[in-house]
Amino acid sequence: MGERSLPRRMLRAARIESDFYEEVEAEPRSIGQAFVVVLLACLAGSLGSWFVGRPPFLVATNLLEPLVVWLAGGAFTYMVGATFLRGPHTVTSYPEVLRTTGFAWTPGLLRVAIVVPPYTVGFGLTVIGDLWVLLAGIVAVRQALDFTTGRALGTFGVSYVLLWLTFEGLLLGLMSFRL
Repeated sequence: MGERSLPRRMLRAARIESDFYEEVEAEPRSIGQAFVVVLLACLAGSLGSWFVGRPPFLVATNLLEPLVVWLAGGAFTYMVGATFLRGPHTVTSYPEVLRTTGFAWTPGLLRVAIVVPPYTVGFGLTVIGDLWVLLAGIVAVRQALDFTTGRALGTFGVSYVLLWLTFEGLLLGLMSFRL
C-alpha cells in the first residue's frame, strides 16, 4: 500500500495528523480522494439509517448531508477564514479547504455503526464518529488556512452558524410554499 493510497491517507486523516492535512492542502490532485472520502461517509450514514429502518426521507438526508455540508460548509469556511478571521500567514483557496475538510470526514464512516445492537451502543458510536469528524475538521481548517487553533475554532463556529442560518432560511422558504 503506497504512501498516497486512499486507505493509508484515511488512516492518517483519522489520526488527525497535522502534517497529513498540510500535505493534502498542497496537493491539488488529492481533491478526488477527498471527494471519495465524503461519498463513503454519505454511504455509511444512509446505509446505517436504512438498516435500522429509518423512513426514506431520513435515509436520503443521511445520504446527502455530508456532501452538502462539505461543499457549502467549505465555502463558508473559506469565506470567513480567508477574509474576516484571516491570519497573518493565511494564503488559501476554496479547493484547499475542500481537500483538507474532505479527508476530515473519514471518521464519518462510523455512521454505519448505528446498526450495532443495542441501539444505545450503535447510536453512541455514531456520536463519537461525528465528534471525531468535528475535531478533524477543526485541524483541517487550521492547516488549510494556516493559522492558530483559536482562529480555526472561530472560523469553524462562524461557518457553522452561517450554514445553519442558510439551511433554516431555505427550510422556512420551502415551508412557505406549502401554506
